[in-house]
Amino acid sequence: MLRPALTAGAALVLTAASYSPAQAAPNGGPPPGRVVIDVVAVNGSGCPAGTAAVAVAADNTAFTVSYSNYLAQVGAGSGPTDFRKNCQLGLNVHVPQGYTYAIARADYRGFAHLAPGATGMERASYYFQGSANTTTVSHRFTGPMSDNWQTSDITDVNALVFAPCGSQRILNVNTELRVGAGTSDPTTTNSFMAMDSTDGSVNTLYHFAWKECP
Repeated sequence: MLRPALTAGAALVLTAASYSPAQAAPNGGPPPGRVVIDVVAVNGSGCPAGTAAVAVAADNTAFTVSYSNYLAQVGAGSGPTDFRKNCQLGLNVHVPQGYTYAIARADYRGFAHLAPGATGMERASYYFQGSANTTTVSHRFTGPMSDNWQTSDITDVNALVFAPCGSQRILNVNTELRVGAGTSDPTTTNSFMAMDSTDGSVNTLYHFAWKECP
């Protein structure tokens, strides 16, 4: 269903498409050269070892994270801690010299089955190592629902937080799924939210914003 997973410390190298400096778009366009992401930490009940995969877009505009076992549930057949699942990723993003990046947008998707009266939530936060600037966005769902879901976190261009020029900082991306029984009967119904896809298509897409360093 998913691409081979990366374990902590593994490096994913962008190998597709070569660019010359003349091809780099001005005013925030993607840089020339290659982007390399080192996955330095993968922790959480939503991404057990071997169930998360990371890949960089060939044009340096984005990277994706796919999951194969990210599901929160409540009610019949679930355990006492299954109502909340989370995943914490620590990413060391190596970019071409003279450029820096921010996360401009994040697109999440999955499937939800919520009984009448049940609730669901997807939450994500982003911050650079050593930075006090943390962006946290939540999206809520209510039952009845049994369908694909998709959310987007979009950062205003004037509020983008860029990695510091000239220093390497870990990008931390923390996500969470949470399901509540609400007024549904947890003894007879089961409600869940999953951040995965049975058709193997992209689940989470993080869009880069780029700028040249002074």
